[in-house]
Amino acid sequence: MKIALVNHGCAKNLVDSELMLGLLAQKGHEITLNEDEAQLVIVNTCSFIHDAEKESVQSILKLIQDGKKVIVTGCLPQKHNEDLKEAIPEIAAMVGTSNIREIVNVVDKVIDEKNEEYISCVSEKPEYIYPENVERQQITMGASTYVKIADGCNYHCGYCIIPNLRGIYHSRPIENIVDEVKSLAQKGVAEIVLIAQDTTSYGIDLYKKQMLPTLLKELNKIEELSWIRIMYAYPSQISDELLDVMANCEKIVKYLDLPLQHSDKTILENMRRPVFDYEELIRKIRSKIPEIAIRTAFIVGYPGETDEQFEHLYNFVRKMRFEKMGVFEYSREKNTASYSMKDQVSASVKHERYKKLMALQQEISYEINQSRIGQILPCIVESFTDDGIVILRSQYDAPEIDGLVYVKTDKPVVPGDIEQVKIEKADEYDLFGKFVV
Repeated sequence: MKIALVNHGCAKNLVDSELMLGLLAQKGHEITLNEDEAQLVIVNTCSFIHDAEKESVQSILKLIQDGKKVIVTGCLPQKHNEDLKEAIPEIAAMVGTSNIREIVNVVDKVIDEKNEEYISCVSEKPEYIYPENVERQQITMGASTYVKIADGCNYHCGYCIIPNLRGIYHSRPIENIVDEVKSLAQKGVAEIVLIAQDTTSYGIDLYKKQMLPTLLKELNKIEELSWIRIMYAYPSQISDELLDVMANCEKIVKYLDLPLQHSDKTILENMRRPVFDYEELIRKIRSKIPEIAIRTAFIVGYPGETDEQFEHLYNFVRKMRFEKMGVFEYSREKNTASYSMKDQVSASVKHERYKKLMALQQEISYEINQSRIGQILPCIVESFTDDGIVILRSQYDAPEIDGLVYVKTDKPVVPGDIEQVKIEKADEYDLFGKFVV
């Protein structure tokens, strides 16, 4: 029986999907990336906010309507379990976030014609331990790939359900990560993107101290690797040691993903986020790594956010001029501290604040991109078109979320190659240039 997988949600989910496919391939199951060809489809779901849940549910319903056997994995069954089965009784099986090692047993039971029972493999108290010694079956092959260095979370931010879905923080051993990255680099992966719920806490549980700097130095030694990128850093964990390693290791791109969520101290307290001078932190990062691009994210419309507090955030963004920024309208989720808070902000006000902040960022992004004109930037080849357009990314752009660089050329290129590009034109998000001969 052919098995397909549909992935929803974040890069961390993508890695879980690839691990499940790896486990199934190890046991000889036939895998296809085209669900139309498959009789059985695994849907790895996201449950971070309501819209993500809705997208996952629509995907499940469509596949059932198409006559597929469906196994639902990940955050949705972990969050809703029995309620989900009651709502969609046609689901053949469910697997929770910390039960992905069981996917082979679950699939075997589902395809066993003698077995007509519904199968549930969802731990009541999730604790995600990375399944080591599994070769990921990569869904996306290209210049870059994600490497999960830890999962789970020990923080309890007021808006976030992740600790309930993933359990406490668990780091992977350094040697396992290094071995995985070596293997990926030997297969032709040029850039690895390090991910976790919080990459900067890496190692504290295993080694009793922050070990991200040590891990980065080890990864920097891998010859075949070109770039190392850090996502999901936590503001209070940005140490001088980490910044020094980022500044001095040539393979670590000068880019840091640092979601701050807000600037107003009262809102940060209500969010259960670190409260200190973020301006000072940003200045310190930029002084130690002058060429760095900082990506951040903010939530607008958190319960109790006043016009004045939003203006504080707006002025903070205007002053800090972040190279990259995402904005999210607060989503009210059950089983979070903010769900029962008073002074919920109306949808229309949230949306107005979102639009205003994004318009400001668009201006800032345009000005920063215009300042790149005339610069020569090392860029990684993503892909190319039949009509001679090469699509690349600079070190200042993370895959899938940031801008691209376009070059028209007849030069043959290979995804993963690092090319020098002189920037000739720019818009709000993308750059256009030519190869430097």
